[in-house]
Amino acid sequence: MSQTTGKRPLPIGISDYRKASSEYYYVDKTLMIRDFLDERPQVSLFTRPRRFGKTLNMDMLRVFFEKTEEDTSVYFRDKKIWACGEMYRKYQGKYPVIFLTFKDVKFETWEETLQNIAAILQDEFGRHKELLNSNQCEDYEKEYFKKVLSCSADRVELTYALLRLSKMLDMHYKVAPIIIIDEYDTPIQQGYVSGYYDEVIRFMRNLFSGGLKDNRHLSYGFLTGILRVAKESIFSGLNNLKINSILDQRYSEYFGFTQDEVRKMADYYHVSEKYDEICSWYDGYCFGNTEIFNPWSVIGYFNADCIPQAFWQSTGSNEIIGEILENATPEIMERLQSLVQKESFVTHIDIGVIYPQIQKNPSSIYSFLLVAGYLKAMKSDAQFGGDYMCQVALPNKEISYVYRKEILSKLEPMLPQSTTIAIQEALYTGDNKRLQEHLQTLLIQSVSYHDTANESFYHGLMLGLCAVLEERYYITSNREAGEGRFDIQLMPKIDKIPGILIELKSEKNCTEEQLEELAREALKQIYDRNYAVEQKNHQVITTLNYGVAFCGKKVKIMKDICENDSCSQLR
Repeated sequence: MSQTTGKRPLPIGISDYRKASSEYYYVDKTLMIRDFLDERPQVSLFTRPRRFGKTLNMDMLRVFFEKTEEDTSVYFRDKKIWACGEMYRKYQGKYPVIFLTFKDVKFETWEETLQNIAAILQDEFGRHKELLNSNQCEDYEKEYFKKVLSCSADRVELTYALLRLSKMLDMHYKVAPIIIIDEYDTPIQQGYVSGYYDEVIRFMRNLFSGGLKDNRHLSYGFLTGILRVAKESIFSGLNNLKINSILDQRYSEYFGFTQDEVRKMADYYHVSEKYDEICSWYDGYCFGNTEIFNPWSVIGYFNADCIPQAFWQSTGSNEIIGEILENATPEIMERLQSLVQKESFVTHIDIGVIYPQIQKNPSSIYSFLLVAGYLKAMKSDAQFGGDYMCQVALPNKEISYVYRKEILSKLEPMLPQSTTIAIQEALYTGDNKRLQEHLQTLLIQSVSYHDTANESFYHGLMLGLCAVLEERYYITSNREAGEGRFDIQLMPKIDKIPGILIELKSEKNCTEEQLEELAREALKQIYDRNYAVEQKNHQVITTLNYGVAFCGKKVKIMKDICENDSCSQLR
């Protein structure tokens, strides 16, 4: 969209509240301040997906509360919070503030991560250099301050940073500070992916405990992140913590855009006729009971001349998904695939899921996908202990595209692209010889994945190969049909293309003859248990039936082409 002359520009990538609210089109979220002051929990944690306005909101809080020489009330006088009255205005500009953002702490080693955190603390201490000349602060505190400022403090000394700085600010200003920590869990996720999870957890636990737990020099604390990272882990003993997750109603409208906000934005830029398209692509999230649009993508859409694209992709670290897919059971693969087919299912959700649980319990992938923004909770019922049972689905077209692309991209080490395309073409055209040759090549290329292969591995492999065909087929697996449960079915979405049924078998130490017989047995099972009944009921004219047998790196495929119940067996 070419922006209309005289209209404010779009705030693309702007997380500075002063700039966003005064120079760009700003969606007013200042009533979040009112809601906080009405409740006043000492420490609040907001968990939301990446790119949903967490950093901008935290900077808004900083500008509102922070005591500075500048009159920052000018950034709020035309905002909703100012109209709420003097009982809220009196808090503006009254507190010293400690503000840290860890959103860019993404390093391969713990040493680099610690060095970067030290630099972040150095910058924040540098914002408060007035403390070096304060008569209210002790000399030993100033010496510590200088060590942080010169990046000469060691790891243990850095864990005291929030406690020491908050005390010095309290002593100097006679007002306990507010501590704001944005994207606190980014280095934790990176630590898990890169193998230094234990080190970063220990450091963060000590850093946060010093600043937020039983700290009499703290007025209020705010944290944002994707995950809670378990109260009993990093927030051990932090009894003053109020968690606000995507399943909670409080603050639900302040992260992301509401329907009214998007309508007003579309009207402002004279593209109100595009509202339905924006909904189909970027709406669909549900935070608490509030319907939410992805703000990053909505802004990207307006900026791209209102051409819908997947703007949200590659905005976060998604190695976790790849790890799950390596160990996914057929049931998990089936459920993950069903989401692309616009289906939903009910699953247990733990909003406090931690990264090691994902490795130990693959079904926790649904909790991670929900809090990370890949799923929406259509319905949720709270359970004892703070967990939920949720009906989950993909939120919109954008995430459907991103989800499909990123799942397949995580399978790329296992599924080389040239071989994958050839297999899909052979599967679709019924070229049995070519299918077997390329599948054999794929197994040889995938030796690292294949050492401990079993039928679940082969099932996931074949399901992944079929996934790209979802534009033409409804893909399901392990579903009841006839007198049993087929392994994989591809039901045509359009007329005149063949349906596909795949039955898999695997055994160890097979001879060529035994492998061929196993494939024949798999093919026979399709008929014996009448798996094709659903395709016949949908009047599919032609069905390609595949019996696929695996043994280590060897594969044998038997195929039938069925035309109106008349079948001829082919090798």
